Amino acid sequence: MAYFFRKHSNVIAIAIASLAVVSVVALTKNSVNGFSWFHFFSAQRGWTGITNLGTTSSSSAFMTDQGKRKTLINGGKVSKEKYVLVGGGRRSDSKLKRVEAGLSMARTLIREAAEDNNCTSSLHDDLDYIPRGYIYRNACAFHRSYVLMEKMFKIFVYEEGEPPLFHYGTCKDIYSMEGVFLSLMETNTKFRTSNPDEAHVYFLPFSVVMIIEHLFHPVIRDKAVLERTVSDYVRIISHKYQYWNRSLGADHFMLSCHDWGPRATWYVRQLYYNSIRVLCNANTSEHFNPKKDASFPEINLKTGEITGLTGGSPPSNRTVLAFFAGRMHGKIRPALFQHWMGKDEDVQVYETLPQGISYHEMMKKSRYCICPSGHEVASPRIAEAIYAECVPVLISQHYIFPFSDVLDWDSFTVQVPVTEIPDLKNILEAIPEDQYSRMQERVKQVQRHFVVNNPPERYDVFHMIIHSIWLRRLNLRF
Repeated sequence: MAYFFRKHSNVIAIAIASLAVVSVVALTKNSVNGFSWFHFFSAQRGWTGITNLGTTSSSSAFMTDQGKRKTLINGGKVSKEKYVLVGGGRRSDSKLKRVEAGLSMARTLIREAAEDNNCTSSLHDDLDYIPRGYIYRNACAFHRSYVLMEKMFKIFVYEEGEPPLFHYGTCKDIYSMEGVFLSLMETNTKFRTSNPDEAHVYFLPFSVVMIIEHLFHPVIRDKAVLERTVSDYVRIISHKYQYWNRSLGADHFMLSCHDWGPRATWYVRQLYYNSIRVLCNANTSEHFNPKKDASFPEINLKTGEITGLTGGSPPSNRTVLAFFAGRMHGKIRPALFQHWMGKDEDVQVYETLPQGISYHEMMKKSRYCICPSGHEVASPRIAEAIYAECVPVLISQHYIFPFSDVLDWDSFTVQVPVTEIPDLKNILEAIPEDQYSRMQERVKQVQRHFVVNNPPERYDVFHMIIHSIWLRRLNLRF
């Protein structure tokens, strides 16, 4: 082998240099056209292999953890004859080019809408709802993008894997949104396609919540179960289909609301660096990348019930200035408790609510609801405050707020730096009444984007998650 490299070293050097020149030309051309890194990868022919998919040595279609054997491949659901890995070829290239041409057209239309301040060109497209007002970064661009998403966007869901680790998730408690999305995506007929050649993105339907629940030993606490499960799953779909290798995972996405959602992606480099990670734990200090990853809200559906969660008192009947109740954990909450718990009747902070006081009723009669990060940056209190029509007071660090590509969070929330927690009451009392009224009205307007519906309704939280993925595939920000 050493003799071979010495003998052919000049040829190898020339080949590497030529590839570098071709890469620079391709990247420069794509940059001029507004394309992302993905378009460089996906335009290449013959990506048939991936190195270092994960660190696990197992290449079996089965995984064994704590004596529990889970079949990874749900045999028979996908035709091997139709979707076997075939590498490059004119036929697959032409299909990919059609997909990319449609996305290029969508980018152009959205950019045009961004410059149309009156949205005049899109009024006839949507009689149901025209987004307006200060809650949006660019209402016209969002509306055009949303309508195009409804018309065009196609998602292929890999059918490999069996419940409960795949295609299933809990739909109640703090991690409910992971299960809700999996459930709605499984039955969706609007965005889901059975033809992977027409898909814009590919969904990896593993549930971090269920992996932890069913495979994680509470005493041994071996986090390698995530590595084995996720790495083996990606290895299987990358060998069975051409789509992962074609883009190095850049047009694939995973979704998790579990605290360990980001950790689950560590073990597959392309999943971590290239793929779209849709996470509740959207923490930039833990390498959440808002240019390719998407943040979605943590919603605590304690019983799984999705009705009757919204509504609150009018501003005139909100007698409490600010309210918070929750456990003391993380780096931010201890400061909040130190300065405000039991210290002031206007700023009511509790670790445990007194008997007879309702948490949700307190939110509904408070002007401001304090939403500090805990162990993780995300907090279900943000959605709860929006449901209660209470202006959220956000105290966090390194957190990318849900749907922040579209929503202007400064217009309907108060954001307080951690260092200013001691001055919290003065900050809130200094807000003029008319400004508070505007923020409270905008909270009511933005509420529809956080509501869970079954079946989903336009502009609700399910559609907003889909739209965030759509924007990442387009590589667009408003």
